[in-house]
Amino acid sequence: MIIVYDEPKGGLMAEYKFQSLKVYQLGLEYIDEIYDVTEGLPGKEKYNLSSHLIRSGTSIVLNIAEGSTGQSNQEQLRFLKYSLRSYIETVACLDLIQRRNYLPENELTEVRSIGKTLFYWILNLQRALSE
Repeated sequence: MIIVYDEPKGGLMAEYKFQSLKVYQLGLEYIDEIYDVTEGLPGKEKYNLSSHLIRSGTSIVLNIAEGSTGQSNQEQLRFLKYSLRSYIETVACLDLIQRRNYLPENELTEVRSIGKTLFYWILNLQRALSE
């Protein structure tokens, strides 16, 4: 089954349904990696790439959470589309970071890997909700 629930990581207690969604938990891991990436960026990017990357990464998990709570499948699909748009923004930010040589490519490998998995999990959740 596509929608898999699990106990939240990081000492969180599952008070709400979305906190047990694996896709939400992976989104939290992704934003953790994003924060790690932004720590290595030059100070001149603090209010540009760093800020935008963190905001778009945060938007992914916020939309997963908001869409999953007491919403119809159609409403949840709408929020998952927002999550995917935000994810694409993070990819573009990572591309800019790589293009500007702000970080070595190998320092972006983990965040890109988790992000790609997250992208497919969101797509799979969308498919499951569409059926």
